[in-house]
Amino acid sequence: MEKKICITFSFVGTAYCGYQVQKNGVSVQETLGAAAKELFGFPCDITGCSRTDSGVHARAFVATIARRGEDVLPTEIPISHVPRALNAHLPRDIAVKKAKWVSSAFHARYDAKAKEYEYLFYDGKERDPFFEGRAFAVRPISAASLAAMREAARQFVGTHDFSAFCAASPDKEEKNKTRTVRYAELRRKGDMISFRVAADGFLYHMVRIMAGTLFAVAAGKIDPADIAAVLESKDRARAGMTAPAEGLYLNKVFY
Repeated sequence: MEKKICITFSFVGTAYCGYQVQKNGVSVQETLGAAAKELFGFPCDITGCSRTDSGVHARAFVATIARRGEDVLPTEIPISHVPRALNAHLPRDIAVKKAKWVSSAFHARYDAKAKEYEYLFYDGKERDPFFEGRAFAVRPISAASLAAMREAARQFVGTHDFSAFCAASPDKEEKNKTRTVRYAELRRKGDMISFRVAADGFLYHMVRIMAGTLFAVAAGKIDPADIAAVLESKDRARAGMTAPAEGLYLNKVFY
């Protein structure tokens, strides 16, 4: 069976223009490609499970590595050695955790059944340098406001048309904007509030608009009971702001 390598890796997205190769800056994909070429000795295609915006982070991003223009990766390097070997050629803000052989037919993006994202709100009274660029700093959120955010998040669960939670894509527009959200939950740990959401797919800026809408709920600008009406309206103007990219993490990919 023809095979290629599938890696799971983490990255801090602060220094990158996003995962995918772009003309306006250094990308994670480009950086991985350079490391793979150094390791395997020939140009490689790096195919990721998703695109990400500039400044977005990932804890478990999935991508495949194959020889450029092919769906195979010829190498005698033991698969157990690949993570450490690749990491030796990567900057400190990208780290490969796992590697395995997969069929040449496997596609990191199109074979994914669902993804989980996490959005972090930091609401400490004073700024924390450890969370700079890693969370959205907001004013303190009360217990009552957090309860309202949870009530609003529950309205996202299920199959809906998420047109109201989609920004205009710089590429082609997605005609089908219906997605099924498996869960959407908020948890507090100290001064950090975590919003986790999993779905069979996400539209452009969908999670960031969800997070911005929850922030508007916490501020009393949107009533939790109105989320269903916002979804029904399919009107982007009725949802909240697009929350900053720095608070967003790709947490998990389900296959």
